[in-house]
Amino acid sequence: MTEIDPREFGRLEAEVTSLRNQVTAMQTDIRTLLEMANKSKGGLWAGMTMASMLGGAVSWVATHWGGK
Repeated sequence: MTEIDPREFGRLEAEVTSLRNQVTAMQTDIRTLLEMANKSKGGLWAGMTMASMLGGAVSWVATHWGGK
């Protein structure tokens, strides 16, 4: 039967702890990026709405006042 080297086991435990911390940090970063993406998507649609309204207003003014 093979015995477990206590130093090797301790090194592996430390490595697992380090990897867990890295995964936790990555989860936090991914959540932050997802929130930013969702906010920017809302901003994009708000900008598209304003641009469409402005374009419609300019078209209306051009056809009702500029063409006579």
